[in-house]
Amino acid sequence: MLITIRESGSTTILDLRGALMIGDSELAFRQKIRESLESGVRNFAINLSGVPDMDSWGLGSLVRHCTKVRKAGGRCIFFGTVPRVLHLLKMAKLDSVLDLADTESDALSL
Repeated sequence: MLITIRESGSTTILDLRGALMIGDSELAFRQKIRESLESGVRNFAINLSGVPDMDSWGLGSLVRHCTKVRKAGGRCIFFGTVPRVLHLLKMAKLDSVLDLADTESDALSL
């Protein structure tokens, strides 16, 4: 998984590219969130437009790391979800737990 980091005001945007699955990709995502939290970042917008698929471990990872951000007093919004991943989120009823937005501008305005 390739993860690039950008800033927009007080929000850190993580652009994810590749499947979010158990193993290296989930580890890379976990590490970026941890490093960002340790450096003081509290507001995240996670771009999922480059994530074509994820397994149950990837779904759990979104919830776990979003919970960590919330416990640290921050906010985590996911946007740009491709239809397959959105379907998985809805099947797992995570669309009612996670903050989802259609576009980056929508995510930044929430």
